[in-house]
Amino acid sequence: MNTIDLKDTYLKFFESKGHKIIPSAPIIPENDPTCLFNTAGMQPLVPYLKGEPHPEGTRLADVQKCFRTNDLDSIGDTTHHTFFEMLGNWSLGDYFKKESITWSFELLTKYLNIPVEKLAVTVFKGNEIVPADTESADIWKSLGIKEERIAFLGEENNWWPNMELLGPCGPDTEIFYWRSKEDVPEKFDPDNENWVEIWNNVFMQYNHEEGGKFTPLKNKNVDTGLGVERVTAILEGYTDNYKSSVWKDVIEKIEEISNLSYDDGNNTRSMRIIADHIRAIVMISGDNAGIKPSNTDQGYILRRLIRRMIRYAKKLNIDINTDWEQQLATLIINKYAKYYNELEKNKNDILETLKNEKIKFNRTLEKGLKEFEKVVNNLEGDLINKDIAFRLYDTFGFPIELTEELAGEMNLKVDVEGFKQKFKEHQEKSRAGAEQKFKGGLASTGEMETKYHTATHLLNAALKQVLGDHVHQKGSNITAERMRFDFSHGAKMTDEEKQKAEELVNKYIEQAIPVEKMEMKKEEALNLGAEAMFIEKYGDIVTVYKIGDVSLELCGGPHVKNTKELGQFKIKKEEASSAGVRRIKAILE
Repeated sequence: MNTIDLKDTYLKFFESKGHKIIPSAPIIPENDPTCLFNTAGMQPLVPYLKGEPHPEGTRLADVQKCFRTNDLDSIGDTTHHTFFEMLGNWSLGDYFKKESITWSFELLTKYLNIPVEKLAVTVFKGNEIVPADTESADIWKSLGIKEERIAFLGEENNWWPNMELLGPCGPDTEIFYWRSKEDVPEKFDPDNENWVEIWNNVFMQYNHEEGGKFTPLKNKNVDTGLGVERVTAILEGYTDNYKSSVWKDVIEKIEEISNLSYDDGNNTRSMRIIADHIRAIVMISGDNAGIKPSNTDQGYILRRLIRRMIRYAKKLNIDINTDWEQQLATLIINKYAKYYNELEKNKNDILETLKNEKIKFNRTLEKGLKEFEKVVNNLEGDLINKDIAFRLYDTFGFPIELTEELAGEMNLKVDVEGFKQKFKEHQEKSRAGAEQKFKGGLASTGEMETKYHTATHLLNAALKQVLGDHVHQKGSNITAERMRFDFSHGAKMTDEEKQKAEELVNKYIEQAIPVEKMEMKKEEALNLGAEAMFIEKYGDIVTVYKIGDVSLELCGGPHVKNTKELGQFKIKKEEASSAGVRRIKAILE
């Protein structure tokens, strides 16, 4: 069964169980301050998991585009990817453990024909606050999973999101598949890497309150996720994801461009990294948010992926100045455009972004080579120390291997261990700084965040009045302290334009306009002229927020009841975000 069949089978199965199929949300989250990217299928559904009614009902399923950087160092092995597709199904206060587990088992064994003997599961073992999840274990046993194949694990493995975070949470049960030609052991050992996790069913049954109390939720939710790449490889009988139909044509194209074989161990890792990164690059740069390579946020990740891919292409002796990256990107666009039509629409932007960044990086490398010559000329002794090696990496994009190679040609040594230590410290700092932006999950949506959310609608409307109808929201980031709003506009705003926009927003606030929430067919909303940042993410039935005659937008919410609740609006800064996109930072006082 190939990847297309898997997605179709999954969606049809859950449709037969009363689920509405909803479209994938964009890879760049809308109005979510906790994350630069959608990292899981549940992330775009956070407001509904918190209790807001979903326009499509209480049973949902989809294929969601996801992106994670926490596995970047693992890319190049057989199972990890930066961009991946997540199959998910949800119950919003509807069915619970019995149905969820039973349907997962039915799909895997009856529809995907996975032998029961090759399955094992983990459940939450309980702690001093919450009891063990024996209910899930008993359901698994009743379906035919032997006791030896059920492992009770602690909160670090089987609790979501974690015991510290406040809000909805609960135990999960993870499903593992024996991915090896060896005989399946009778007893399940979760630490044996031949057992690969394929599906995770999260049962949100508690609310973690201030003071450490866990109280049962009135509306219990189910959130499940199954990775397309891993499961496709399993169904096709591969222990290497990159040999499956998800990647086969991409790897073959890299082999053709490099004139090298994937099966030659010297090339395998580089080819996997190029294959993984080109797909992620296309998905990020093809998103309607219009992300361009930069030194911050999503643009920084995009730049890093492109440059990393170029480095590994060099390792395969690919002539960087050919159109190799255009060939690979076009293959990915053609492969995924039927699922994600924005890729075809933004094709020129994707190809242009890749080409421009490649040219920039080549210039940086040239500067780096000149810097390296300077370093060598000023060197005392025959050692390139850790600080120099790290500066070449950090400022000029020189991987340590390149520094070693160049040093070797001149009979010089490099303090590689010192570099690795410095690199590790740098990673830890970066990770700590990015933690807030990548944590995802059931983020806090307090009173101030709700106010800022409504303020973005008013600002969008004001900018259209001041600058013209070409203005559309391209993204936003909201915290309890401030809002950041990205919009399409080709020039820096004048002081007069900024003042006019600010005054208009405050006028809307002073007018005390009621904020109305309506549900209607998507077609009807668009006919009414409703604004939508990511039209492809919405299903047939949509939620529309109307603010008098000022604003009409498709949106998941939440919002204030009346504009008078917002206080005084003030623009603090207006600057460039990326090509053709400006950014406003504003506060409510």
